[in-house]
Amino acid sequence: MKEYGTLAKIGNTEINVYSEGSGNITVVFMAGSGVGCPAYEYKPVYRRISGKYRIAVIEKAGYGLSSKAVTERTVENMVEESRAALRSLNITPPYILVPHSYSGFEAIWWANTYPDEVKAVLGLDMGFPNMMKAQAKEIPHEKKKAMVARSKSLMQKISRQGLLAKLLRNKTVNASGLLNSSELTDEEKQTYEEVYYKNIASEAVFDEAVLAEANAEKAGSTGYLKCPACFIVSNMKSPVRSLSWQQAAKDYAQQCNAEIHLMDEGHMMYARIPEKVAEIFTAFIEKLDI
Repeated sequence: MKEYGTLAKIGNTEINVYSEGSGNITVVFMAGSGVGCPAYEYKPVYRRISGKYRIAVIEKAGYGLSSKAVTERTVENMVEESRAALRSLNITPPYILVPHSYSGFEAIWWANTYPDEVKAVLGLDMGFPNMMKAQAKEIPHEKKKAMVARSKSLMQKISRQGLLAKLLRNKTVNASGLLNSSELTDEEKQTYEEVYYKNIASEAVFDEAVLAEANAEKAGSTGYLKCPACFIVSNMKSPVRSLSWQQAAKDYAQQCNAEIHLMDEGHMMYARIPEKVAEIFTAFIEKLDI
């Protein structure tokens, strides 16, 4: 397995951070739930902007090459560990956060709690508190816990890399299609796959899932994003009947006066249309007075 990034000792765990490029501001990529190898997952986008900006990819505890999580997966703990990891590696503010999916809750908490650190949020199909609130109304917490338990059992079986793993390959390790693309080298693809299976049954991922409603509520309690924001939103099917994925994003964007781009692409569009994603984000950054 090829090593990448730098490990930062944070409390009783280690957080891996990959960085490249240079500049006075750092564009920080934050992983969605269950993304096994974040440093390679978001490479299609960050490699297209690291010529202009410094980028950093945080691999949360239980993700990538980081160690196991030793604290509860609350939004506060995850953000504090991310902040500490960056600072310990001398990757200091200001930051532009690029959250994917679940980490949208972390980005909102971070940006509103530490406004001097975060100059903007670039949502890469990020999760919003209003979507999770609607989901909580339709899916009781006990039912959610049972769903997470079933998912955990399935992931543990897939981690053995037997017939089931082969049958579900394009829904698991190759869900983004990166293993069939030219975005990663052959060596990176091998590492991506090895790291993915190492983390597929990570306790941190399941703990995050159980705490999703609570973390979304905490993020929402800080108010709407107060910094400049740009959201790229997929056509992902909503988990609830009452609110579509794109409508939730539009409603949130309206409340915080964010720029929004609706795409006829899936949740992992960063691997499908990286040029477009990088173009939108770069244009937005260039408009900011930072």
